[in-house]
Amino acid sequence: TFGGRPLIESATLSVSPGERLCFVGRNGSGKSTLLKIAAGIVEADSGNRFVQPGATLRYLPQEPDLSGFPNTRAYVEDGLGPGDDPYRAAMLLDALGLTGEEEPARLSGGEARRAALARAIAPEPDVLLLDEPTNHLDLTTIEWLEETLAGLRSALVLISHARRFLEKLSRATLWLDRGTTRRLEQGFSAFEEWRDAVLHEEEKERERLDRKIALELDWVRYGVTARRKRNMGRLRKLEGLRTEKREQRGPTGQVKLVASDGELSGKTVSEARNVSKSFGERPIVRDFSIRVLRGERIALVGANGAGKTTLLNLMTGTLAPDEGTVKLGTDRRGDTVIVNGEARHVIGYMRDFLFQPEQARAPITALSGGERGRLMLARALARPSNLLVLDEPTNDLDLETLDLLEEMLDDYPGTILVVSHDRDFLDRVATSVIVSEGDGRWTEYAGGYTDMLAQRGAAAPARTAAKSIAKGEARAAKPAAEPRASVSKAKLSFKQKHALETLPARIEALDAEIAKLEATLAKPNLFSADRKTFDAATARLSAAHAEKAAAEDEWLTLEMLREELGG
Repeated sequence: TFGGRPLIESATLSVSPGERLCFVGRNGSGKSTLLKIAAGIVEADSGNRFVQPGATLRYLPQEPDLSGFPNTRAYVEDGLGPGDDPYRAAMLLDALGLTGEEEPARLSGGEARRAALARAIAPEPDVLLLDEPTNHLDLTTIEWLEETLAGLRSALVLISHARRFLEKLSRATLWLDRGTTRRLEQGFSAFEEWRDAVLHEEEKERERLDRKIALELDWVRYGVTARRKRNMGRLRKLEGLRTEKREQRGPTGQVKLVASDGELSGKTVSEARNVSKSFGERPIVRDFSIRVLRGERIALVGANGAGKTTLLNLMTGTLAPDEGTVKLGTDRRGDTVIVNGEARHVIGYMRDFLFQPEQARAPITALSGGERGRLMLARALARPSNLLVLDEPTNDLDLETLDLLEEMLDDYPGTILVVSHDRDFLDRVATSVIVSEGDGRWTEYAGGYTDMLAQRGAAAPARTAAKSIAKGEARAAKPAAEPRASVSKAKLSFKQKHALETLPARIEALDAEIAKLEATLAKPNLFSADRKTFDAATARLSAAHAEKAAAEDEWLTLEMLREELGG
């Protein structure tokens, strides 16, 4: 309890070896607090915490603190236990686009989060408690994180707003609702249907209680005076029902998201022609052209540091290009809190976003991450507009609020420009996606994120490009940072070197396996004598040929890259 009503009551969090548990609930419901209790950082007012003797546990906070460490390598290595491999820390830092020499004071939010992830994952603990691990990460890093966590032996407890991330990794779901926990032995994909069924049953129970109270009230009004002494018990029963009704905690209220419409814009909202922008020697946008029409929902996707916000500012006229022209259509701005033409008192308007009256004058620093996100949305949506610009609107929002935000954006009559790393959100909202291709080049694809992948023929913007940006180019845009080494001095990553060294042996092993399978299939009468062995050998032979082709392609690509980088 943090003063007032208890935040958590009779909550239970249990984790078995190798378990994959997603932990869900509304913003401010106490998820992070319960996770901190499990991690031993916060002490509960009552109840028990037990960790199996000898078990190792690591916790990823929402806001990692790297102060007191000279660089990111020292921070990550400090999280290793006795007997842990220190080289694993260097390998993870490299995979996450960090060199290990970064100074904590100069880190961006995304860089600090990547360093904290490396620190949590490096020891491969028995239990990993991750609080919003995807926040501030770009799409390529999120997909790398999914693959890495899926391959760990560690048990996972995940707090995240990213649906696709939870669907891929979770095998059970813990729901914290009104101070108590409920558990579903299925992954997140089954959660929302189950949650809705639980809330529907609760609503039916409240209706039954209301009817019971009404019947008792009717009896009190017309029968109590005639038989007063015998019926005082029924009065006490009625009072008990009223008490039960008062103490019954209904579901948390729903956020009411409505965007205040401005005057209808012209058909063309923004038009950029041959726009280029550089910071120093680094090109951010190169010869980019686009015409944004009324009603379009355009998403910008790329690695952290690729220049998404810069391109957004160019398209909206906030930033002047070095070359090219940007022409804006009509756009009226308002400076009063008017929602859909109706004047609203600020307290009443804040209630729509689940803020209590006493929070109106609370300092913003006292709000949780999700509450700050809702506050920014409330501020943005209160202003009349026909062009809505959203830079990472999904960060720290709970899943229910995300649903409502998507519905609101679907109903919004104006134009939307959005930067987001939430793949599910992009698929639901975007009508086209602009993707960073590296070196200042940007390409527009029709449809959402999944449509973009299908057209682009790639799993995501290249991992090597993302790491290049994270390691060097992002810092070139920071005046305080020192110039980075040129691309010509780049080196193969640890993972690439390892693959280059081990792939020949892998190809040889596959050759031997293919020869053995072909010899097995060449046996006379195998099909009729042992159909099961025949089918298994045929399937494996096909898979082995495919694996060999993929390994040869990967080796050839890496060998060419090695030669290009000068050995």
